[in-house]
Amino acid sequence: MADETAFLGTGPADIEDYALIGDCVTAALVSRAGSIDWLCWPRFDGPACFAALLGTPQHGAWRIAPEDGAARVQRRYLDGSVVLETVFTTADGEVAMTDFMPVGNHASSVVRLVEGRRGRVDMRMALALRFDFGATVPWVTRLPDGSGLLAIAGPDLAALRTTVPLTGEDFTTTARFTVHEGQTIPFVLTHGPSHLRPPKPIDARAALAETLRFWTRWSRKGTYRGRYQAAVHRSLVTLKALTYHPTGGIVAAPTTSLPEQIGGQRNWDYRFCWLRDATLTLLAFMHAGYFEEAQCWRDWLHRSVAGRPDQIQIMYGLAGERHLREWEADWLPGYRGSRPVRVGNAAHAQLQLDVYGEVMDALHHARQGGLAAPPASWDLQRSLVDHLEQIWQEPDEGIWETRGGRKPFTLSRVMAWVAFDRAIRSAENFGLPAPLDQWRKLRTTMHATICREGFDADRNSFTQFFGSKDLDASLLLVPLVNFLPPDDPRVLGTVAAIERELLADGFVLRYDTRRGADGLPEGEGAFLACSFWLADNYALQGRRKEAEALFERLLALRNDVGLLAEEYDPQRRRQVGNFPQAFSHVALIGTALALHDGGPVEARASG
Repeated sequence: MADETAFLGTGPADIEDYALIGDCVTAALVSRAGSIDWLCWPRFDGPACFAALLGTPQHGAWRIAPEDGAARVQRRYLDGSVVLETVFTTADGEVAMTDFMPVGNHASSVVRLVEGRRGRVDMRMALALRFDFGATVPWVTRLPDGSGLLAIAGPDLAALRTTVPLTGEDFTTTARFTVHEGQTIPFVLTHGPSHLRPPKPIDARAALAETLRFWTRWSRKGTYRGRYQAAVHRSLVTLKALTYHPTGGIVAAPTTSLPEQIGGQRNWDYRFCWLRDATLTLLAFMHAGYFEEAQCWRDWLHRSVAGRPDQIQIMYGLAGERHLREWEADWLPGYRGSRPVRVGNAAHAQLQLDVYGEVMDALHHARQGGLAAPPASWDLQRSLVDHLEQIWQEPDEGIWETRGGRKPFTLSRVMAWVAFDRAIRSAENFGLPAPLDQWRKLRTTMHATICREGFDADRNSFTQFFGSKDLDASLLLVPLVNFLPPDDPRVLGTVAAIERELLADGFVLRYDTRRGADGLPEGEGAFLACSFWLADNYALQGRRKEAEALFERLLALRNDVGLLAEEYDPQRRRQVGNFPQAFSHVALIGTALALHDGGPVEARASG
């Protein structure tokens, strides 16, 4: 077993060493070493999904790689897809491994095709399959037809089929084989419910061809042809892969508890759908020509927030589930010792006033973009605004989901203003019934209150919350949502203050964690979305060269297959946080569109 443990590795790779594969239902991360260390399958009796494989031999991993540990590795995505090709070159030859998840199948599968390209290469496979976040070792038997193995634990079943002999030792399935030039050996791992028959075998080559056709057709729908086409397209494909096709929900990231600080406690479950992503995600899809995806996202949004307006949440499950109880998997060591490992997210119960602005802004842009709206949509929006009118001055947990107590966060008030502003614009532009005089009066009052209470004249900057001296990079959104013009002296002062105090190696920190206002120990990386927002502000202020320079630096942070995590650690010079992060890729698309071929830059959330 020691030999197999060494082959599988003793822990996860660097975050940026992973690539994403998925089928718009499931997702997995594949390392440069050929190891799948994280695999999620949706299951609706849980919060959102469950993990089957997790980063160490003890808690689950699946590696296929050459016996020669000195193999040179190159990898890429095929044809604008999330089909991953990893090429291993050894002294004896070259082998390509194609990893993907077939689209459109009733049961989700991971397919790994090992193809000999040159010479002959001795290969090795080891699979330590674990369910329930690494806690459960399944019972493994042979499939009746002799094509592989069947693993069962509780409600879950996984079938591994291949053409090479499999052996088992100490709860790990292994194989040693040689692949010759022109030969292809398939490995197919399929999930299903344990009370049903094992899923039927699939034709791996046919599934590859169909999956590539799906992604090629989808990619051709894109209309963006600007300077940053490759980066925008990879981000759009990533967003599509993070979409749960049955409902249209888009998961913030497919992982949980990848830390914002290595060894720290800022570890959160991001396998849910945040309302905060609503507007920028909608605009990203529509501006790139993907109106079907925008419509599905808008429909998910409408269904999820339906109900009593005082019960709106900041996040929901993939189908709109509301009970996202947070608990800790205390048997797991955490990524590089970063504990706790959290499942679920207690922030779902927080009050965050900014989500009302995001919902109203998204639905306003959906109407402008010609997306179909249910008959009751405006009635729902009016009920949300009516409720917001009663609570907009209450303290909340804010956009960053702080756990240090509620405060009168400035951006929360700005986004509450956005909610009324977009409601007014929708009523004006589309002839919808509304108490416009009442709303306009309140909009004016809110604007004046925010500018008076949320701005520090001594520092010439907006502050994190009313009465505070602290800065907050979320205030870079003030001109992007059209609360104030980008050349307003208060905006210019805020940007200058953030440049002075919240930059780390030129990238933007969310806020100063040393002050302890968020109720957590200090320390985290630079927040990538905030860094893109700074580039947007530069562009809006006419500082185009600075905007382009920062954008290019941000693009350089992507890994070799174009993916971004939530944050970047300038000291370690590596990505941190959950991966890949939808919010980072949405922000990338927004900045690229703003800089489109040197054309005019507009506030992305303008009405």
